[in-house]
Amino acid sequence: MTPLPSFADPLWLLLLVALPWLALRHHRHGGDGALAVSRLPQRIGSAWRLHVPFYLRLIALGAAILALARPQLGYAWEESTTEGIDIQVVLDVSGSMGAKDFQPRNRLEVAKRVVRDFVAGRTGDRIGLTTFAGSALTRAPLTTDRRMLDELVGALEPTLTADGTAIGVALASAVARLKDSEAKSRIVVLVTDGVNNAGEIDPASAAAIAEGLAIRVYAVGVGTRGHAQVPVQVRDPRTGRLETRDVSMAVQVDEELLRKIAQRTGGRFYRATDGDTLEAVFAEIDRLERTPLQVKRYVRYREAFPPFVWTAFLCATLPLVLALVGWTVEP
Repeated sequence: MTPLPSFADPLWLLLLVALPWLALRHHRHGGDGALAVSRLPQRIGSAWRLHVPFYLRLIALGAAILALARPQLGYAWEESTTEGIDIQVVLDVSGSMGAKDFQPRNRLEVAKRVVRDFVAGRTGDRIGLTTFAGSALTRAPLTTDRRMLDELVGALEPTLTADGTAIGVALASAVARLKDSEAKSRIVVLVTDGVNNAGEIDPASAAAIAEGLAIRVYAVGVGTRGHAQVPVQVRDPRTGRLETRDVSMAVQVDEELLRKIAQRTGGRFYRATDGDTLEAVFAEIDRLERTPLQVKRYVRYREAFPPFVWTAFLCATLPLVLALVGWTVEP
C-alpha cells in the first residue's frame, strides 16, 4: 500500500503566501541596518548571521501553518469484484475438422489453440467443454480449473469414422449444463464446420430451449469456401486394412442454420475461413462477454502534523540559544 499525502484543513495553507512577502519586507526594512555594528560581538564577522534569527522564525511560522493544515498520510487499498460468466464451449471434432485448409495442420488444431487462449484469458469465469460428432460428450462441466481444461482441449483429436455432425444434440447438451447456473450471464460458444446430419434433437428445438433460458449462443462456422483435403479412413481392397487418406471434399457449412440459432438466442454468427479469422472471432466474443469490474477504494489516514509542530518549536527557540552562546544576537 502506497501512502497518499493529504491535508485535513487545507485552507490554512493559504497563509504560506505571506512568507515570501515577510522575507522581502525584512530585507527592505532592516537588512544589515541598525544591527550591523552595535549589538554583535566582534567575533561575528559575517553580516549574514543577522538574518539567521529571522529565517529560523520564518521556518517556524511555515511549519506551524503546515501543522495547522493537519497533514495526513492515507494508506489506500482497493477491492475488485466482478460477476463471472458461465461459458460452455461446444467444439466439433468430426472427421471434417481434420481438413487441412487451416495452417499449420488442420481446422481442429487451430481451433484448439484459439480455445485454449480464450480459456486462459477468462480468469473470472467458469467454463465447460462439450465435444460432438455424431453424438455429444461433456468433457468438462463448468469449472475454474484452467489447467484441466487446457489439458482436455489439447488432447482432442478428430473422429475419423464417418458418424455425422449432431449440432442439435450438442447444443441441447450444452444448454442442459447451463440451465441450473446462477450466473448473471450464460453463453454457449458453438464451433462447427458442417451441417446437422445426425442426432435425435433438431437444432431449432435446442435453440428454442436456449432462448427460453436466456442463454446466448455464439455460433462459429469454420472452413474455407470450396473444397478442402480431409483425412478419412478407407479400407485397402488388397490388404483389407484401414488406412487414412486425404480426400478432396466440398466444404459445407450450414451458415443459415447457425445464423438463425445465434439470432434467436441473442448471440452472433461468425464465419471463419482461416486461423487468423478464427482468432479474431474469439477475440470479439471475449470483448463482448465482459462484465464491468467494480472497484471499491478504501483509505485509512494517519495524522502527520507532529513533526511540523516540533520543527516550529525548535526553530522558534533556536535564535535564543544562538544569542546565549554569542553566535548571533537578538534584535
